[in-house]
Amino acid sequence: MLNRRLSLAPMMGCTDRHCRYLFRLLAPRTLLYTEMIVAAALLHGDAAYLLRHENDAPCALQLGGSKPDELAAAARLAEQAGYQEVNLNCGCPSDRVQTGGIGACLMADPGLVADCYQAMAEAVQIPVTVKSRIGLDRQDSYEFFARFINAIHATGCRTFLVHARAAWLQGLSPRENREIPPLRYDFVSRAKADFLDASFILNGGIKTQGQATELLAAYDGIMLGRAPYANPWLLAALEAAEFGSEMPERMSVFQQYRDFVAREVAAGTALRHPAKHLLGFFAGLPGARAFRRQLSSSMQKAGAGVEALDAAVAVISPGYCKGES
Repeated sequence: MLNRRLSLAPMMGCTDRHCRYLFRLLAPRTLLYTEMIVAAALLHGDAAYLLRHENDAPCALQLGGSKPDELAAAARLAEQAGYQEVNLNCGCPSDRVQTGGIGACLMADPGLVADCYQAMAEAVQIPVTVKSRIGLDRQDSYEFFARFINAIHATGCRTFLVHARAAWLQGLSPRENREIPPLRYDFVSRAKADFLDASFILNGGIKTQGQATELLAAYDGIMLGRAPYANPWLLAALEAAEFGSEMPERMSVFQQYRDFVAREVAAGTALRHPAKHLLGFFAGLPGARAFRRQLSSSMQKAGAGVEALDAAVAVISPGYCKGES
């Protein structure tokens, strides 16, 4: 059974396979989520390329789509590729998903979501979960949210990942959708009380270790996104506290990831793709701003290699890199 006490949210442009490799070094037990992959892209594109991953288990693949048969077929591909869970995106409010009628748009049709969930769950042996918002545009009452959950719960879904804000499809950008609609943790608490046999993982607005610790005491699990991406050591510290494990040593992790980046670059990957995930690696330490500035500039250059990482890390004093969080 997957442990969902701590998870790293699916984030477009962030949680690619390189990012997950780095976070697995930092947090061995946290459940990681991929960026959303549209089911049709898997079925009609280069599935082997899109599904590439290594050393990131436990890891869930998030799918976007609204056609039960396509989602079922894509879920089978995810299972065959070695992912431990498949998740249906019902929360993303971007223009891209609105054009396709997927993501947060699906909250307007809970019956369709239930059909999609059932098709996926019948197609695979691994868990199938749903990630949603609490509302859609002005439909932001608890009753709306509860009807949505109830329709999917009736088909057998027992794990819900909830970004506790409504999604606004008109008038707000995806970034504003992460910040402006008010958080309503109480909606998730009420759902937890109303659906006693289901698990609710709370997402949205979790920024500090103290806040995360308090929420872990009240919910089945928490999902963090932008905060640990900006400072990966936040997630490492939370995992160490939750599971009683030791904090990893900072420069050891850096060296392991450097070796991974070297292999990627040798295989033809542009340095900027894996290197961008290191920009927050030294957050809070003396020299962190200089490291970020140096790496941001050098990783963009044509033909750049791991020597760019070496030059950037040279501005960080070794005395500050022995496991601090």
